Amino acid sequence: MKLIKLFSLSLILFIAPKAMAQEFKLGKVSVAELEQKVHPKDSSAVAAILFKRGETRIEYDQSEGWFVTLTDVETRIKIYKKEGYDWANQKVWYYNTSNLKERVFFNNAVTYNLVNGKIEKTKLKSDGVFDEVLNKYRGQKKITMPNVKEGSVIEFRYTIKCPSDRIIRDWDFQTSIPVNYSEFSTFIPEYYVFNSRQKGYIFPKMTALKNPKSITFLNKERSDQGNVSKTSFSNDKLDYMENKTTYKAVDFPAMKEEAYVNNIDNYISSVQYELSLTKFPNSSMKEYSTDWNSVVKTIYEYDDFGPELNKTGYFEDDLKVLLANANTPEEKIQLILNHVKTNVKWNGYTGYGCENGVKKAYKEKTGNIADINLMLTAMLRYSGLTANPVLLSTRSNGIALFPNRTAFNYVIAAVETPNGNILIDATDKLATPNVLPLRVLNWSGRLIRKDGTSDEIDLMPSKVSSDMIFMNYSIDPEGKVTGKTRRQCTDYNAMVMRDVIDDVKEEEYLEKLENKNNKIEISEYSRLNEKELLKPTIETYSFTGNNLTEVIGGKIFVSPMLFFTNDKNPFKQEVREYPVDFSFPFVDKYNISIQIPDGFAVETLPAPVVYSMEDNLGSFKFNIVTTGNMLQLSVVHQINEAIVSTEKYDMLKEYYKGMIAKETEKIVLKRI
Repeated sequence: MKLIKLFSLSLILFIAPKAMAQEFKLGKVSVAELEQKVHPKDSSAVAAILFKRGETRIEYDQSEGWFVTLTDVETRIKIYKKEGYDWANQKVWYYNTSNLKERVFFNNAVTYNLVNGKIEKTKLKSDGVFDEVLNKYRGQKKITMPNVKEGSVIEFRYTIKCPSDRIIRDWDFQTSIPVNYSEFSTFIPEYYVFNSRQKGYIFPKMTALKNPKSITFLNKERSDQGNVSKTSFSNDKLDYMENKTTYKAVDFPAMKEEAYVNNIDNYISSVQYELSLTKFPNSSMKEYSTDWNSVVKTIYEYDDFGPELNKTGYFEDDLKVLLANANTPEEKIQLILNHVKTNVKWNGYTGYGCENGVKKAYKEKTGNIADINLMLTAMLRYSGLTANPVLLSTRSNGIALFPNRTAFNYVIAAVETPNGNILIDATDKLATPNVLPLRVLNWSGRLIRKDGTSDEIDLMPSKVSSDMIFMNYSIDPEGKVTGKTRRQCTDYNAMVMRDVIDDVKEEEYLEKLENKNNKIEISEYSRLNEKELLKPTIETYSFTGNNLTEVIGGKIFVSPMLFFTNDKNPFKQEVREYPVDFSFPFVDKYNISIQIPDGFAVETLPAPVVYSMEDNLGSFKFNIVTTGNMLQLSVVHQINEAIVSTEKYDMLKEYYKGMIAKETEKIVLKRI
């Protein structure tokens, strides 16, 4: 599946010499920029980035006595519509931990407006700058630009000072608004080798060159001559080469949201850097990440990862009692999973490194993702099962495309069985073996073994989750509908259902269900297996509705699936740029019995159809038959792939078009 096109020299965009030669400088806003009413290439744009330039330098800091990373960014944005006012609120996150404290500084922040033909400048004041705590690891510097109107141009500059010499932030050339010009340069001493990767569907132009650089060290020496102490100063000079890489993007379009996209950021044009190795003078080379095996080996050796898996004393007594009568792998897995879920709660923090350590997390009954799932892995191993951790990146974090340590932000457990791996996550109370939280269904992960080797693991479910609807209803001569419904969901559909009803009062849930389903009135409502996670969820209710049919000229028109009808095609774009992500394969089945009112007969009935897509991607079956005054409807809609490639989009679009056309066909009843 060709979803992300990797950078190659053969895929460089042509950039006109005139555009390349254009100069961009803060403070030089033109009248033409302020007069512009709409974006010349995207009239729907609420705002646009006129230019954005960034530089990241790894350079020697005399005060620190080592290399640090400095990033400078300057940006100019045009506001076209009120909906674009949010672009006047800019924010930059920074690390704020005991081991890594970054600092962010905003300056040169000005709003420009055209007033009576003249340019009016409004500078950002201190009351428009905010410092916020995001969590225990990150803070955020935020500005709110003053005097922003339709037509305004804003510009600002910020600097990020990072005490580490090993972090280069990603640079995005695209966003949700058009980008007229974007430029990013890195300046890296020869002592560092970073892997750089580009992703997306369009690519900037790249140039690279080497520059001679030098560092002058100030040496301070004290010497004693008799009774006199003397201080002498001297300079040492170190010459080295600096590698400069520059990316330039011109007229990159806005990223457009589409239905069933897991994370739009996975597909934007961007460049990412990951430290591969260092080689300093008079020192041996040190590798960090060159391939997946070296990445996972590095992670496994972290103090907060591999060693935590070897700790067992804190739970051994509890597990001996817990597993006393467990004989099969399935029993052991379920008992251990329930034990961890019951006794240790997730604190909301992700990460593949332990925050508190497994022993402390077990004692205090709370921990981050790694605390809980590495504990789970250790317990599974202790029980005699072949269990290993699986590193992955959550949907919100993006797809882990390239070998690098920062691609991952999560870890789960995998148990090896003759029938394949069983994937387990103990941080979600609704999760069961091989039914993971939706946040982790993100293509693939990396399973790590004790010897440091790794395998790619498919995270996407292959088993079909079902949603089965049994409904019977009658229609009276005035078009009022009265009926009963039974809905049964399995696997991921059951998880989704449990998530919807979790901690929601029944009255509140029913009110939403009634409003969603054309203002029906629900009675005799009941649920089964709400807490029994290995069983399907079942809900039943009776209903009445006055808005479910149309009575025109003495005839009754009704969509036979009532409020379960799919009436909108989510796939409307002519060209699909991103894969379609359904999260999991599914089948929706409907068995519906319809009683015709006395004195009426069927005038028009939708014809049966069967639609099947190629490569067993999915199928739709619709059949309705008449028996006396009863109609019997059977509908099956099945999608067999969690992720559908763009190459299959046209087929999927036509499939949905046909399905919706059939489901929205009316039964017409006439008087006899």
